[in-house]
Amino acid sequence: MIPELGHYALVLALALGLIQSIAPIVGAATRDAGLMRLASSTAVMQFLFVALSFAALTVCYVTSDFSVLNVFENSHSMMPLIYKMSSVWGNHEGSMLLWVLILALFGALVALFGANLPATLKAHVLAVQSWIACAFYLFILLTSNPFVRTAEAPFEGRDLNPILQDPGLAIHPPLLYIGYVGFSIAFSFAIAALIEGRIDAAWARWVRPWTLGAWMFLTLGIAMGSYWAYYTLGWGGFWFWDPVENASFMPWLSGTALLHSAVVMEKRNSLKIWTILLAILTFSLSLIGTFLVRSGVLTSVHSFASDPTRGVFILLILVLFIGGSLALFAWRGPILKQGGLFAPISREGALVFNNLFLTTACLTVFVGTLYPLALEGLTGAKISVGAPFFNMTFGPLFVALMCVMPFGPLLAWKRGDLYGVAQRLMAAFGIGLVAIAVTFAIEGGQSVLAPFGVGVAFFVMAGALVDLVERTALFRAPLATVRTRAMGLPRSVWGTAVAHFGIAVTLLGIIGAATWGTERILTLKPTQSVTLSGYEFTFDGLTQQAGPNYQAQVAKFSVRRDGALIAVMEPSKRAFAARSMTTNEAALLTRGSGQLYLSLGDSEPSGAIAIRLYYKPLVMLIWLGAIIMMLGGGLSLSDRRLRVGAPKPATKSAAKNTLQPAE
Repeated sequence: MIPELGHYALVLALALGLIQSIAPIVGAATRDAGLMRLASSTAVMQFLFVALSFAALTVCYVTSDFSVLNVFENSHSMMPLIYKMSSVWGNHEGSMLLWVLILALFGALVALFGANLPATLKAHVLAVQSWIACAFYLFILLTSNPFVRTAEAPFEGRDLNPILQDPGLAIHPPLLYIGYVGFSIAFSFAIAALIEGRIDAAWARWVRPWTLGAWMFLTLGIAMGSYWAYYTLGWGGFWFWDPVENASFMPWLSGTALLHSAVVMEKRNSLKIWTILLAILTFSLSLIGTFLVRSGVLTSVHSFASDPTRGVFILLILVLFIGGSLALFAWRGPILKQGGLFAPISREGALVFNNLFLTTACLTVFVGTLYPLALEGLTGAKISVGAPFFNMTFGPLFVALMCVMPFGPLLAWKRGDLYGVAQRLMAAFGIGLVAIAVTFAIEGGQSVLAPFGVGVAFFVMAGALVDLVERTALFRAPLATVRTRAMGLPRSVWGTAVAHFGIAVTLLGIIGAATWGTERILTLKPTQSVTLSGYEFTFDGLTQQAGPNYQAQVAKFSVRRDGALIAVMEPSKRAFAARSMTTNEAALLTRGSGQLYLSLGDSEPSGAIAIRLYYKPLVMLIWLGAIIMMLGGGLSLSDRRLRVGAPKPATKSAAKNTLQPAE
């Protein structure tokens, strides 16, 4: 009964979505307020029905209802409750249901909190959002129904993929999907704006909070996925340039460019065409990421689907929404009026420069990710594009962007003084030079690029602080004045400084872990010891432990520093009988901003065991920086100017900014 209820709720959501796809468009065209208001009520009801469907599938997993094929293939009655619940989206069908749940949630949020939107724009946005939803409802119902029953209910399930039996599965996919799907709102706003002709600074003010929220969750989702891979796969790596990793990274790069472009559009009423295009491209990259994971064109731990029918269906969705939106943009874009002008040396110019580097970096990742797939599809030839290509192409672009990052916030709008900004950044530049010299002296000249990268990171961090110092007049005004100015600063200013500081912290962590990490691979017998980076590891022996649905071989290592015991590390190997698979559970020990990392290899009859031992200095800064970036985004999102929405433009201003025939 529960599976049928979930399936029926999804069908009703599709029916409501079809109504929402058509009625608001007709209402906006005929100025029928009743039809336009219908969009809000159907959006909320659509979300409630999808939530009911998702809840029904969750109940099936929690109660181990193996009469449902999806539950049988991806669950086990002995799994801990957290993994039963995360198994809901640990497979293709369930993850797509989570996808549409978040999509419907964003539509409902626009319906509930979009009271300040013009009625026609809100109707168009919700209609476009429903077009996307209906396409994926059909995809789920026709090719990926999670509620299909088995002919006879098995006694036990096949278990979830052991690699996915990790708390990371409970956190990473929902965060990533909120980011992925959240960009659909920016896309819907862009299409609605092209349909309606409302392209102005107010539009940018409306779309920025949704874009910023999606960017925050995508940032945290990517970081969580990186940490999950780092401690789960047993190789000590935090980023592999895997095509599916790149699929989430590309919309992050494009979404970051969109955020900065929307600022220019809001403040200066400029870059209209470019901002609209970025909104379309960002969600298009999210759809491409969905295609890569769901179509079966990739063989990866991230990939769920291998049915060609699903791949063709998603490809049709891509053609419809990406091709259709770009066609609409090509038709309506040329007749948009650009708005305010600005000098190349200005804050607008710096943000354009930022966009240039971000989109070029995104294009680099796009080509490196899809070129091997395209080549194999066209010629049958197989090539691999790995880390060397991405490091050599993406790396210089990223470093160049970091070098100019501190200049942007200090430049004035419309026309800036580059020489004056350079003077104000002299202290930050000096801190960067000192960081280079100190790093070079400590490491003994082993690397040239690493000290330079450390200098860039400290320059960016100091530059973010300089911006706040300048705005608050710290060191130049009485403390009471500084406090007043600091409290009066918009939260978006604080958010920008914090986010820039965070990305520099991440850069510092990447440099430290990649350059100064140490590694040993060896075999130890009980009571034998090994030393790495000043830490002594003593192998105390192996024990066997029984888990809920696995048997574990656990090794015990005593860790000493200067002869004193500081910790016990217990890496393990788990054997899952239902799946006939073995996983490696690494042991981690955090020491300051670095980590000791220990994973097991094969054991020998003598009791000896092979181990991989790593020391990763500064590695925790990678993920700390991502958290700082998200906090910066949260500060910006809490800015009152975004929370209250955009004021209604004056009639004259509005008339100037609507679509007009080209002259």
